Amino acid sequence: MKPPKLTKLELQIMEVLWTRGPCAIREVQEAFPKRNRPAYSTIQTTVYRLEGKKTLRRVRKISHAHIFEASISRGEAQGRLIDDLISMLGDRLQPVMAHLIESRRLTLQDVRAAEKALLALEEQDGKEEEE
Repeated sequence: MKPPKLTKLELQIMEVLWTRGPCAIREVQEAFPKRNRPAYSTIQTTVYRLEGKKTLRRVRKISHAHIFEASISRGEAQGRLIDDLISMLGDRLQPVMAHLIESRRLTLQDVRAAEKALLALEEQDGKEEEE
């Protein structure tokens, strides 16, 4: 099942849960920088939306506070974002790769690691065809 699309605020909330582990809504809110901290009710509404999307779940209740944890991994959420980006570019990777190179965010070490991963996948595909 494909992870749902997440808004910027939803991703920020998920990042708190991925980093800190299970949290109450108040703890999630307090993890935001004080200067631009969303209201408690905004975080609460967004957490309940995330629960509806099944990206997080309630794990227990302490007094009146529900404790939530992520039910999808950071990698799953990032994969969805990347798939959406590539889809917006007409499924062409060239613009993404060109930008990463020009902005110096893609290093030779990254390319070598990607090549190694591709070779491993190719080898794995070869073994599956033999079976």
